[in-house]
Amino acid sequence: FPDGGLVYPAMPFASYSKVTREDSDAIYAYLRTVTPVKQLNKPHDLTFPFNNRSLILGWRTLFFNEGEFKPDPTKSAEWNRGAYLVEGLGHCGMCHTAINALGGSSQSQAFEGGLIPMQNWYAPSLTSNKEAGLGDWSLEEIVDYLRKGVSAKGAVYGPMAEVVYNSLQYLNDDDVRAMAIYLKGLAQGTSPEKASAPLPTAESSLLHSFGKQLYDRECASCHGATGLGMPPDYPPLAGNQSIQMVSAVNAIRMVLNGGYPPGTSGNPMPHGMPPFAQKLSDDEVAAVVTYIRTAWGNRGEPVSARQANELRAATLN
Repeated sequence: FPDGGLVYPAMPFASYSKVTREDSDAIYAYLRTVTPVKQLNKPHDLTFPFNNRSLILGWRTLFFNEGEFKPDPTKSAEWNRGAYLVEGLGHCGMCHTAINALGGSSQSQAFEGGLIPMQNWYAPSLTSNKEAGLGDWSLEEIVDYLRKGVSAKGAVYGPMAEVVYNSLQYLNDDDVRAMAIYLKGLAQGTSPEKASAPLPTAESSLLHSFGKQLYDRECASCHGATGLGMPPDYPPLAGNQSIQMVSAVNAIRMVLNGGYPPGTSGNPMPHGMPPFAQKLSDDEVAAVVTYIRTAWGNRGEPVSARQANELRAATLN
């Protein structure tokens, strides 16, 4: 703040600390060209103890490391450019690193994924092919995903759709490729798990048969009878890591709420998915999500009707 007050880490200064002075000056120069809005500041409504900003000193001691990004001399110029964009200006770790009870994250868990607080979306691990799986994607597929919002491997949704729409679609060719090289390298040394073992007979007869009926009726016309989809318009579900992650939150929310990938210059008229919250009960949502997470060799775990019910009230923003 101009008065020297401390800023809460909702402003990602822990990431922006890595930004070069040249780039921060460029951001400032751009912001000075934006037409100002006359609006009185609202009084703070933070309750105790959060209204005591001096507590942020403790947070900074635990979780903030000041300093500009330092290139790794053992890596290529493209890799270092990608690392700078992902770790600094892109502040991707703000979502893709788990946040603890104090609102901080551990460097040892960087990019390992976690539930985004208050938004009820799961940001997958970028370091493991068991989740985002980028180590097995081609650079072109990652570039398409970042800039167009769709690729042969899947489509963005939730908070990531906002990132693509408001930011990543405007990257130039060199920068988006640099980010792809860095991101692919994060998971390069891991492999997806083998297909999960079949469900126990009792569960299988209930969830699989019921879920398959629902899938064939509601989903197969777009995603295919065997989950292969029609990429990039209709994403594949078979072998799709985002369907199989340890957290089923995203898959449940897509069935409940549907949605569109962002409209981008590379994909100006995206195909969307309708919501099924008004059409399917909690048991039906649980069955169809369980089916797509375990069919066709997918290795996800079953989900419960309670999980579906809890996410019906999740905010859409």
